[in-house]
Amino acid sequence: MKFVTAAVTFAALLFAALTAVPQKLPWQTSGSSAPNDGQLVHYLYPQQVTVSALKPQTIDLHFRIASGLHINSHVPRQKSLIRTEIIVAEPGGVRISAVDFPPGSDYAFPADPSEKLSVYSGEIVLKMHLTAQRGDHLVQGSLRYQACDMNTCFPPRNAPVAVDVIAQ
Repeated sequence: MKFVTAAVTFAALLFAALTAVPQKLPWQTSGSSAPNDGQLVHYLYPQQVTVSALKPQTIDLHFRIASGLHINSHVPRQKSLIRTEIIVAEPGGVRISAVDFPPGSDYAFPADPSEKLSVYSGEIVLKMHLTAQRGDHLVQGSLRYQACDMNTCFPPRNAPVAVDVIAQ
C-alpha cells in the first residue's frame, strides 16, 4: 500500500512540475517594451543604408532600452561599472573610423541620492563613422551593456546589430 501511495504522490508531483507555468520577472511581462528574448536592449534601425562610395559617412544606430531599466553610459563615473560599448567586425571594403556615444544622464538610487551615475534609458542613438568601397557590405556587431533597475543589476549582455551598407 505504501508503494502505491508513494507512486501516486510522485506522479502528482511530476505532473505539477511539468505543467507549472514559470513565474515571469518584471522585464519579461507583457507590459515590457522588450520582446521576451532575454535582451533588455534592442537594436531598432537602420537595417539598410545607401551611402556614397569612398566618402566618409555617418550612420545613426538606434537602440531601445526596456522600460524601467537603465544601462551604464559609455563613460561611467565609477571604474567598477561596466561601460556600454559597441563591438563591430569590419567587413572587407568598409572602414569604421569611430563610433560616437551620447552623453549619459545623471541617475541616483533613492537610497543614496548624493551618488550620481551616468546612464542611458529609453532610446539612444550612436553615430557610426565609416567609409565604404562600392558594393554591398554587411556590418555586424553587438552592443555590450549591463542593464539595471532600481534594485539590481543584471549580468552583462550583448545585443546584436546588423546593417546592410550599400555603397554606390
